[in-house]
Amino acid sequence: MADDLFAKARMAMRKAYAPYSKFPVGAALRTTDGRIFAGCNIEVVSFPEGWCAETTAISHLVMDGGGKIAELAVVAERLPLCSPCGGCRQRIAEFATAETKIHLCDVEGGVKKTVAMGELLPFAFETEAIG
Repeated sequence: MADDLFAKARMAMRKAYAPYSKFPVGAALRTTDGRIFAGCNIEVVSFPEGWCAETTAISHLVMDGGGKIAELAVVAERLPLCSPCGGCRQRIAEFATAETKIHLCDVEGGVKKTVAMGELLPFAFETEAIG
């Protein structure tokens, strides 16, 4: 993983709106054509209606015309590695391939673990099965 991806994820984490959980998370994804989109978690008092960092980053991707995710970094302030939740795993899978690299990072910038999307969500719903 390149430093720019982690830097964007950490910068997004610092902008998180997490007044209830006090658990800021940042994510950044790189598309196959090299664009980077970042997002942070955004909580609202009506649980569980907030957005995860990965979801926010994906929404920026979609608003910029879409594309495929080549790699994604996730960082949380209070965990040495933060894995995407189940809902985010399926959202990521929608725009990724089974080989897409998911980097689970600590706040200092170290990649603690890198997994392929297929490992993270081995039985994802596939868009080909719907169409």
